[in-house]
Amino acid sequence: MSLDHIRNFSIIAHIDHGKSTLADRLIEFTGGLASRDMTEQVLDSMDLERERGITIKAQSVRLTYLALNGRTYILNLIDTPGHVDFSYEVSRSLAACEGALLVVDAVQGVEAQTMANVYLALENNLAIVPVLNKIDLPAADPERVRAQIEDVIGLDASQAVLASAKSGIGIREILEAVVTQIPPPSGDLEAPLKALVVDSWYDNYLGVISLVRVYDGRMVTQGAGEKTRKIRLLSVSMDYPLDGVGVFTPKMTYVPSLSAGEVGFVVAGIKDVSQARIGDTMTDASRPTAEQMPGFREAKSMVFAGLYPVTASDYEALTDALEKLSLNDSAIHFEAETSPALGFGCRCGFLGLLHMEIVQERLEREFDLDLITTAPTVVYQVHRTDGTVIEVHNPADLPPAGRYERIDEPFIKASILVPAEHLGAVMQLCTERRGLQQNMSYISDTRVMLHYELPLSEVVMDFFDRLKSLSKGYASLDYELLEYRPGDLVKLDILINGEPVDALSVIVHRDKSQARGRDLVKRMREVIHRQMFEVAIQATIGAKVIARETVSALRKNVTAKCYGGDITRKKKLLEKQKAGKKRMKQIGRVEVPQEAFLAVLKVD
Repeated sequence: MSLDHIRNFSIIAHIDHGKSTLADRLIEFTGGLASRDMTEQVLDSMDLERERGITIKAQSVRLTYLALNGRTYILNLIDTPGHVDFSYEVSRSLAACEGALLVVDAVQGVEAQTMANVYLALENNLAIVPVLNKIDLPAADPERVRAQIEDVIGLDASQAVLASAKSGIGIREILEAVVTQIPPPSGDLEAPLKALVVDSWYDNYLGVISLVRVYDGRMVTQGAGEKTRKIRLLSVSMDYPLDGVGVFTPKMTYVPSLSAGEVGFVVAGIKDVSQARIGDTMTDASRPTAEQMPGFREAKSMVFAGLYPVTASDYEALTDALEKLSLNDSAIHFEAETSPALGFGCRCGFLGLLHMEIVQERLEREFDLDLITTAPTVVYQVHRTDGTVIEVHNPADLPPAGRYERIDEPFIKASILVPAEHLGAVMQLCTERRGLQQNMSYISDTRVMLHYELPLSEVVMDFFDRLKSLSKGYASLDYELLEYRPGDLVKLDILINGEPVDALSVIVHRDKSQARGRDLVKRMREVIHRQMFEVAIQATIGAKVIARETVSALRKNVTAKCYGGDITRKKKLLEKQKAGKKRMKQIGRVEVPQEAFLAVLKVD
């Protein structure tokens, strides 16, 4: 088919604005699946995606559409994740398209993530088609949302398509807009093969399957023409035998070839998903392309946490589970670590908080593991006295106070969209979290856009939960990494009976260390069970104790049997009990329950 009859597009939207439902209706309308095969969120293959209503992995589907002008078009829809954690995957998916449908809820209007994804699309020079979804709801106000799109984003929304993905209203109009407003792809069929890897995942039978967009040349496995024997991935400079190519309709369907402008999958006997990296360039090994696709970078972990099995014997099961999970998710980085308090476990790096939650939930569900997760931390840059700079992922690895000059912490640029009535509470929250206000603008009479620079360490704890509670669920947040800045940071240790619990150590700002230490030991006192001896819980910075709580001992009434006699008899029994408790305190060990680690997360 000629390039004029191909359209490559994606759908961008804020979470819960109806992106996956709209994809369902487009597949149903074009006959991609029969009605009996249709399910809700058909492109979201994981149970977790369906439950949470989010897209975690990019998916593609090829639709065949007979337009009103009588021509048949091939529409390649690439469904992208909407969350800020997966923004690199979104940028690579958008790079594979010529246009995007901007779906905005006709009730809620423009949200923070909507704007972030639109700017990402504009950076890739995509044609954007605005779609106002959920117009059948009683509270829908399309004219207000149209004005918002024009004022806030700067797009002409006068021709925006009015639709309801749930009811099937406006689906043909959307498809016509895709055909008429989104340009066809460009590419040279005779040039050397050049394809962009949009996503890759592991299949137990086929090995790694890569989702690609072909820019130049063609991959031929059957039929007439010279066959493509081997493909090469430029970032790793490795060659693989080409086993097959195909498309998703959304069922996996093999085709004889993939040509310039098309989107499909490639099976090439790759055994490790980390070799087929998102954003890499795929070419023909016998006739390679001269240049790599721009914009490729390796996934970098932003948040780190320790994962420990509740039962020590499950450690091998945990490492096996992480290895299997990393086959499908190359963004997970993990290494073995030991903790005197928790035993053997793994230190894992994640793209963000949502990514961490998803990995933890998948480990518990799919591999039936009971896990303890330590408090999430960020990567600090520590400038040592000998002039070297090291990256610290774990507070326990921080050098002693005299061995470093300063600690740099990562800052983010946060965009917060909030209803005007909750503005004061949200601004106070940002100020409490050491935020620096950069800008504030009213995008309508009732909604305000705030721009803050915030330390990432203040956001990873419970910032998002607090933001949602203060705004009754209406505020939305988007952020991007800004830079590393020096900070007056100290390591806060928790001692239980004089023994440091390294899994509870945190790096905090000095101004907040007193309050944080007091809150922490107070909560620890509530969750640590009483023993037969007194348990001291202390928060320390270096050798200085800044907060202390005591869990009093369980006391047996040893004088109950003395119903008379001299007082010295009772004193003798009490002294004997006292000596026994003292000895017990010296040799006794306190078991730290899982709630203690959750208490670290819940400190306000």
